[in-house]
Amino acid sequence: MAVPPLSPGQLEQVSSQVANYIQAQRQNYVTRATALPPTLRLVVNPFFRPDVLNTARVAVLESERVGNPDFYPMLEGLGFTTSPNFAGMAAITFNDVIVSHEALTPSLLFHELVHVEQYRQLGLDRFAELYVKGFLEGGCYEEIPLELNAYGLEGGFQKSPHRAFSVEEEVAAWLREEDEDRMGFGG
Repeated sequence: MAVPPLSPGQLEQVSSQVANYIQAQRQNYVTRATALPPTLRLVVNPFFRPDVLNTARVAVLESERVGNPDFYPMLEGLGFTTSPNFAGMAAITFNDVIVSHEALTPSLLFHELVHVEQYRQLGLDRFAELYVKGFLEGGCYEEIPLELNAYGLEGGFQKSPHRAFSVEEEVAAWLREEDEDRMGFGG
């Protein structure tokens, strides 16, 4: 699906707005969020760093949905028609705060914790930039490389939930490959 091209200045502006949205949403939900549920934490524990599991928080919404960013009308004015609809997502991770629209399952929590690890390694601004660039290059939510990485690792977890692997190492290796591909070193 084609998305309009952005100038470097527009890309920087949109990435900054995404980062600000993430930070604002984190602040909005962090006071309502709690530690990971112990039964689910036990299931995902072998895959994640202890500090990731200790600092991640979850808020499961019951009668509300996360709203789309205020800058979506500006994107529509630029010709974007396929921006992700936050209200339709099962869960959204705002740095270290996971906001879910449905009851958490081990698989859903795993996927969102991959995003927590991505944020940890990239930082908020770089995560936002890669998310925007990934959307622009892929043309839709399903083709964003950060999402593809999370879905891929989630698939490995679903296939063999008792065969532990390091999400930290997997994300780091994936980021190195992405950097090499962007710099033209990939084969």
